[in-house]
Amino acid sequence: MNVPMWVWLVTVGGMLAVLIADLAIVDHPWSKKSGPREFGMRQAAWWAAFYMGIALLFGVGLWYVGGGTVAGEYFAGFITEKSLSVDNLFVFYLIMGSFAVPKKYQHEVLLVGIVIALVMRGAFIAVGAQAINAWSEIFYLFGAFLIYTAVKIVRDHVSRDSDEDYSDSFAVRMVRKVWPVTEEYHGPRLTVRQGGRRYVTPMLMVIVAIGVTDLVFAIDSIPAIFGLTQNAYIVFTANAFALLGLRQLYFLLAGLMDRLAYISWGLAAIMVFIGIKMILHALHENGVEVVEVTTSLSLSVIIGVMTVTVVASLLTSRPTPRAEAVPQEREESGE
Repeated sequence: MNVPMWVWLVTVGGMLAVLIADLAIVDHPWSKKSGPREFGMRQAAWWAAFYMGIALLFGVGLWYVGGGTVAGEYFAGFITEKSLSVDNLFVFYLIMGSFAVPKKYQHEVLLVGIVIALVMRGAFIAVGAQAINAWSEIFYLFGAFLIYTAVKIVRDHVSRDSDEDYSDSFAVRMVRKVWPVTEEYHGPRLTVRQGGRRYVTPMLMVIVAIGVTDLVFAIDSIPAIFGLTQNAYIVFTANAFALLGLRQLYFLLAGLMDRLAYISWGLAAIMVFIGIKMILHALHENGVEVVEVTTSLSLSVIIGVMTVTVVASLLTSRPTPRAEAVPQEREESGE
């Protein structure tokens, strides 16, 4: 499916318009009276449903314009990237806890994280598309990398039980070496002047930690969707729609974070499946007689695996009194 430049521009412009509307309606940047507020469950549910709705409508539009194969590739990519994004939320959840981010500022941090993720994934998509066009053997590398990613997902899932302190990561330590950091939050500000000296706030440190996380997840997720489709437009839109509404989904799923115990195992299984699919595709491109995995089979496997893992997680875990999403808020000063 050849996509004209004007379609790219309209798509990107439409997504930017939605993000701006989200910012204007949810965050009220023009209002000095309202200030930052906690994100409510009802509000999160409505916005999550809205973003899911436009993603589904876009897929239906692709079906009408490009046919069932194109739509199937989009939906398979969207579900895969959405699932990876949910796994990303687990890490965001831990980062918020490590830095004790006040609840009323969490949605602002997540918005910055999503914008960073969109930019990074856009860059990786451009590079990946060029690499695939120039060298078909890269599918061997992508396939092997996805199988490695599956192992890494399981390993990281197991290590999360050790209460990793994201506030002491390598990137955060590097920032601390360059600039002094205040102990307390100063509203949503990234820097503040104290005693004639410029300090950075914990808010900036949170954004640094989330930015590094976005980079890691971009490296993991882009090869996965290229294993389902080589159409750069579908790759980009599936990623973008998976990321849009992610901050609303964070608050909606906050109460289920500890109950989705098997989602990482499901993601690992999907990564192995797509990795094998990519290696088979590379063999086929090099003249080897192998069975190629169809788009319909890919979509069925992805939906089936995620359904089983989510249902199994909810059935085998019992609701427990949930700790707050972040530790007790630090006292804010300087406001």
